[in-house]
Amino acid sequence: MRDRLETVCLGGRASSRAHTSWETRDNQGSRGRSPSPPWVLRLPRSQASRRATAGFTLAEVLAALVFMAILIPVALEGLSIASRAGEVAARKSDAALVAERILNESVVTTNWNQTIQSGTLRQGILDFRWTLHNEAWNGDPYQNVMRLLTVEVKYTAQGQDYSVRLSTLANSPSLFAQTNSAP
Repeated sequence: MRDRLETVCLGGRASSRAHTSWETRDNQGSRGRSPSPPWVLRLPRSQASRRATAGFTLAEVLAALVFMAILIPVALEGLSIASRAGEVAARKSDAALVAERILNESVVTTNWNQTIQSGTLRQGILDFRWTLHNEAWNGDPYQNVMRLLTVEVKYTAQGQDYSVRLSTLANSPSLFAQTNSAP
């Protein structure tokens, strides 16, 4: 049995005992050299030879490459979509601030006597196109006392156009002045 065993050194230790060998005899009576220090492990040849030739086959390597060829473009597309969504959300937030600002200024200054007003507002490095619509509110029983003000702000993100729309109700300035001046 000993002639079928191969010795494998564990940990790669080198010492003066590594060069020392002991005489052993196998079952047939022949003499052989066999190191027997405690850091040496004996394995059957079949396991030792498998260990020396362990690796990936060509089919396994090709399968891994095909898997990566499919996975990488999908991951990059996912990152692109996430980036676009983040930019659109940031611009939408800025557009909502612009719309709120225009609505507030219009209500406070009562500068909405025209049916449609429009313009461009720059916030930071971005330009936002806005349109203010003034129309009668159909829920008003007195007709034309309450006005529906709607601001639509358009912006561009990643080469596509988007818009944000905000609305509010306001008293008509001419009717508001008439009701306050009456005794």
